[in-house]
Amino acid sequence: MSALPREELRGLFLFEHLSEDQLDWVAANAVLEEYAADSTVISEGGEATCFYVLLNGAIRMTRMVSGTEVETNRSDQRGAYFGATQFFVHQDSEHVYNATVRALSDVTFLALPSKEFSFEFRRWFPMATHLLEGMYLGWRNSDTVIGSRRRLLALGELSAGLTHELNNPAAAAVRATSALRERVAGMRHKLAFLAKKDIEPELLYQLIDVQERLVKQVAQAEKLSAMQQADREDEITDWFEDRGIDQGWDLADIYVRAGLTTTDLDNVLEQVGDTFIDGAVRWLAYALETEMLMGEIEDSTTRISALVGKAKQYSQMDRAPHQWVDVHDGLDSTLVMLSGKIGTGVRVVKEYDRSLPKIPAYPAELNQVWTNIIDNALGAMAGEGTLTLRTWRVDDQIRVEIGDTGPGIPADIRQRIFEPFFTTKPVGEGTGLGLDISWKIVVERHQGDLRVESEPGNTRFEVCLPTVEQASL
Repeated sequence: MSALPREELRGLFLFEHLSEDQLDWVAANAVLEEYAADSTVISEGGEATCFYVLLNGAIRMTRMVSGTEVETNRSDQRGAYFGATQFFVHQDSEHVYNATVRALSDVTFLALPSKEFSFEFRRWFPMATHLLEGMYLGWRNSDTVIGSRRRLLALGELSAGLTHELNNPAAAAVRATSALRERVAGMRHKLAFLAKKDIEPELLYQLIDVQERLVKQVAQAEKLSAMQQADREDEITDWFEDRGIDQGWDLADIYVRAGLTTTDLDNVLEQVGDTFIDGAVRWLAYALETEMLMGEIEDSTTRISALVGKAKQYSQMDRAPHQWVDVHDGLDSTLVMLSGKIGTGVRVVKEYDRSLPKIPAYPAELNQVWTNIIDNALGAMAGEGTLTLRTWRVDDQIRVEIGDTGPGIPADIRQRIFEPFFTTKPVGEGTGLGLDISWKIVVERHQGDLRVESEPGNTRFEVCLPTVEQASL
């Protein structure tokens, strides 16, 4: 099929400033290609033989990331281009397509052969070609070195925070397991001691029944203030002393933490009598402490599982790239991953509207937005202040506000913070891409909005996200 005439070519923004001879070359060497809806135009990794310009229809571009296909762009703009976009770069190896493009509707393209176009382009714009090639190769090389280093540093910071959070429950579980071993051995010893006193089998059954009833009360033990705990320990210690039980103050702490009172001890005395009360309360103390230690182990391992779940939620491991999500899950998992940066001087306030519906989104990308904004907020506060996360709904949008009490963003640069490569951080500490990436994810990827209001002591980033699927471009 013949290509477009010169007049139509000049109507495409790529070619509007070409000379007549240059337009004639494009017209002579380009061909028109048509594809039906849902067909694949080019495949990632395939030999890049053509430079494509979209004439009509809509396309979808994707890339493979860790085995998962991720959509990077959609377009129905006449003149949009893709394919062999680095045709001007000299390389020893063959060029390959860096993305897969599929037709969302019936589409028509202008296709230029990349090798021929590269030769002609260099002849038309020799200086521009050298500049573009140098810029591209320089960017690619620096991105390879600096990007890898930056990703390693970011991974190290996130790993440090997660490791810190995992260490506490893991250490608690180890301590509880060690103590549990000692208490179980003590229970065996105390049971043997009771048996030596020729305890009647019926009485032993009653004692075991008492043990089961008291152990069940441990899970419902109420939380006491320091004053309440001290008063109850004094009451139980007095109870032990009145009945001639030595070192009752050591046992009192166990009984109080288990949620028991002197009334429970009266019931034990009624069951076993004065003769066996000393051995009985000590044996029961071992049983109660064993139950509390097992509860501590269960709590610690549950916390570890929850932290691992938060890490998986943050990375979106084993999940589809686009799904219906609860934004609170992403916010909470991001806080966990950044916990190493939060520190004791920062107070985190959550004002969540838990009635918010799930929204259609790319959760891994939204987590990147939360990470960028929260990380900037923590950096602004320099270890002291309040980080506030608030969610609410306005019509068909949900709003996520992330606020900090840092020094604020000056009015003269507030409009520039979403520009690529603009940063207020010292040289070497920021790339100026975090908020630019966040803007693209929220506005372009999710058809939402990203705003900021700031004054000293009160900076608020507001992310607006639609609650319904947006129409494809």
